[in-house]
Amino acid sequence: MTSSVRMPADTKPPTNLPPSSTRALPAGVWALGFVSLLMDLSSEMIHSLLPVYLVVGMGASTLEVGVIEGIAEATAAITKVFSGALSDWLGRRKLLAALGYGVAAVVKPVFPLATSLGWVVAARFADRVGKGIRGAPRDALVADIAPADQRGAAFGLRQSLDSVGAFLGPLGAMVLMWATAGAFRVVFWAAVIPAVLSVLLILFAVREPPHKAAKPARVPLRRAELDRLSHRYWAVVGVASLFTLARFSEAFLILRAQSVALPDALIPGVLVVMNAAYALSAYPVGRLSDAMDRLHFLLLGLGLLVAADLVLAQANGVLALLIGAALWGLHMGFTQGVLTTLVADEAPETLRGTAFGVFNLISGVALLVASALAGALWAAAGPQATFLAGATFAALSGVGLVALRRKPSGH
Repeated sequence: MTSSVRMPADTKPPTNLPPSSTRALPAGVWALGFVSLLMDLSSEMIHSLLPVYLVVGMGASTLEVGVIEGIAEATAAITKVFSGALSDWLGRRKLLAALGYGVAAVVKPVFPLATSLGWVVAARFADRVGKGIRGAPRDALVADIAPADQRGAAFGLRQSLDSVGAFLGPLGAMVLMWATAGAFRVVFWAAVIPAVLSVLLILFAVREPPHKAAKPARVPLRRAELDRLSHRYWAVVGVASLFTLARFSEAFLILRAQSVALPDALIPGVLVVMNAAYALSAYPVGRLSDAMDRLHFLLLGLGLLVAADLVLAQANGVLALLIGAALWGLHMGFTQGVLTTLVADEAPETLRGTAFGVFNLISGVALLVASALAGALWAAAGPQATFLAGATFAALSGVGLVALRRKPSGH
C-alpha cells in the first residue's frame, strides 16, 4: 500500500436505506450458501485431520505442513484471478463456479487412495485449484443476485452457512474416527458424499440473473480495465492483506490441539468450536454492517484475533484451547464477510469477478507468507512463540488500519 491510498472514510453500503428485517434474501443466495455448506462439510472432514495425518501418518514436519498449507491456499488464490477475470469476460458466473465445485468433488477420492506424501500433497493442491476456480465467480454471483442494501446480509449468510459446513465436517470426522478406532481413510471416503451433493445443488438449484451492464469487460486483466478499480477498492485489498498476514492457516490450530495432548479422535473438535463461533456471528454481523460503518467490525475482529492468539499461546489444557478457538472463529465472523462485502461495494459490476480474483490473490500470497513463517517459528521456538508473534502482528495491523483510514488521499 502506498500513502496515496486510504481506507474509505465511509464504509457503509452504497445506499442510505437500512436493511429490511422483513424482506427475505433471494433464493439464489440461500442456494449458494447451501452449496458452500456441503462442500465445506466435505473439505473440513478431510482438512481437520490432514495436518495430523501428514505429521503422524506421512512423516511430514510442522515446517512442511506450514509450507504445504500456504502454497495450497496461494494456488487457490492465483487461480481465482483468472477464473474471476474469465467470468467477467464471458459475462457468466455459474458455469465456472460449478466447474470449480466439480473439480473439488472429483479429487476427493484421491485422499483415501493416496499411498505417499506426494499423492496427498497433489490432491490438496488440486482441491485448492477447484476452490480457486469457483471462488471469485461464486462471490461475484452472490453480489449479482443480492440487492445492494442486502449485500452485507447476503455475504454474511453465505459465510455462516459455509461455516456450518465447516462445523459439521470436523464433528463428523470426530464421530467417524471414534467409531472406526482412528481409521483416517474411512473419514476421507465419507467426505466424498457431500462434495457430490454440492455439485448437484449448484447445477440444478442456482439460476444466474441477467446482467444489467451493457456489455462484459473485453480483457479484464488489461491495464485499462484494472484502472477502473478505484483507490477505495485497493485500500480494501491492502487492509485485507494486513489481516491475512496476522492470521496464518487454521492448520496450526489443529497442531496446537495435538500439542496439548488431545487424542487424535478429538482433535477436529477445535475446528468444530471455531466454526460454530464463525457461523453464529457472520450473518448477524453482515446484517448490522448494512446499516453501520463496516470499519468498526474490522477493528473488533482484529481485537478478537489478538485475544485468540494470546489465549492459544498460553493454552496448556483443553478449556483454554477451546476458548482460543472460539475467539478465533468470532474474529473470522467479524471480518471475512465484511471484507468481501467491501469488495463488492467498490467493484464495477463488469469487473466483479476480476476484483474478487485480485483480492483473493493478494490475500493468498499473504497467507502463504504467514503460514510459512508460522511453521518455521513453530519448528524453531514452539507453539507459544508462534501465537505470540501472531498477536503482535494483529495488534500492529490494527494500528495500521486506523492510520490508513485517517491518511489523506493523494488523488
